[in-house]
Amino acid sequence: MKISSRDIILKVALPIGVVIAWEILAIYLNKPVILPKVEAVINVLIHPFEGILGTGSLIDNTIISIKRVLGGFLLASIVAIPLGILMGYYRTINSLCDTLIELLRPIPPLAWVPLSLAWFGLGEMSMIFIIFIGAFFPILINTISGVKGVPTPLIEAALTLGAKGRDILIKVVIPASSPSILTGLRVGAGIAWMCVVAAEMLPSSNAGLGYLIMYAYSLSRMDVVIACMIIIGLIGLILDRGLRYIEDKYFVWRKMMK
Repeated sequence: MKISSRDIILKVALPIGVVIAWEILAIYLNKPVILPKVEAVINVLIHPFEGILGTGSLIDNTIISIKRVLGGFLLASIVAIPLGILMGYYRTINSLCDTLIELLRPIPPLAWVPLSLAWFGLGEMSMIFIIFIGAFFPILINTISGVKGVPTPLIEAALTLGAKGRDILIKVVIPASSPSILTGLRVGAGIAWMCVVAAEMLPSSNAGLGYLIMYAYSLSRMDVVIACMIIIGLIGLILDRGLRYIEDKYFVWRKMMK
């Protein structure tokens, strides 16, 4: 789809306006420990390979966070998608699991930190578990919703052609619910990045963007804090746009059915 000049202007107008307002406010306050100037943050971002605050380079910490997020996100996907398909398709499994899921779902990932430390100790698994918890429930709920929302005429047509229960699940229900599953992956990926800070606040963490944010805060280096936040936002945006591209390219037919 061709993007017009007007669309480009609309997409960049608000971010540019926020940056201008940020710079004006930073100059007015003149307190870098509260709000650094834009150029101070840019200076951190344009030297990503240089050591920073004795914690390695910005690139090194970014790669560590990406590995942790991918680990927790992929684990959540592997567990949540099959479980969501089963819960959405089989009423017995849904009745069995639904109450427990709804009890656990409102608990914020940060509340799992003490249990994470008790179960997995001071290691990478503790951080991956926190990210897993954050990504798991949106993927699960969207998968269940997608399976339950498969149009009845599709299933009836498959039955008319002689399809059995397993064939309907594999050849009709799962393909038809794929857009909702992909939406769950998009939401889960965003929350996984939000959980990085919580995961990297654990005592076992000595690197990563979340750790760097807290360490920079303790040194009143708000320029580093904001630079890390920008990187987290950009990576999350890239991941979301990639999943949205797949959704728009391969599942347009699903949108037309609604």
